[in-house]
Amino acid sequence: MPKDHPTSSRDNIAVEFLVEPFIEGQPGEHVQAAIDAFTTAGLDVDLGAFASATEGSIDAIADAVAEMIRTSLRSGATAIRLNVGAPNAGIPAIGSLETALADMVRAAEREMGAPADEWDRAQKQAVVRLLDEQGAFLLRGAVDQIAEVMGVSRITIYNYLNALH
Repeated sequence: MPKDHPTSSRDNIAVEFLVEPFIEGQPGEHVQAAIDAFTTAGLDVDLGAFASATEGSIDAIADAVAEMIRTSLRSGATAIRLNVGAPNAGIPAIGSLETALADMVRAAEREMGAPADEWDRAQKQAVVRLLDEQGAFLLRGAVDQIAEVMGVSRITIYNYLNALH
């Protein structure tokens, strides 16, 4: 920990971050810039399958987050997601299985340039293809949840999937 960021147990916080676009096995310059922002501040980063995490003093984390935002976006990041809270406080994980489907739908909305309730049939079919490629339909209850988000029946989702396969 750098000397200009003294730490006490009272002012320690944890941060979990995800820098997009995420490409498995190829973190890219934008992700490395985020990691470097924390390591330069003297913080150890735990790289995770869905997100990375660190903890330290409020000041060290705040300074590192500011630098991460600047350098990651300048290096090609399209989005940065952060969860900040007290260490071991059980802050909801970024990229957890509990939120995976909702995260995939939000990403599809960004890709389509419109919220799910405004998608036309072609966009819905494209999103079903995208979600299928990402493994969304392996998650329990995904067909029903996606059908509800899109405002169609589960039969329609199955029809879209059948057309793909």
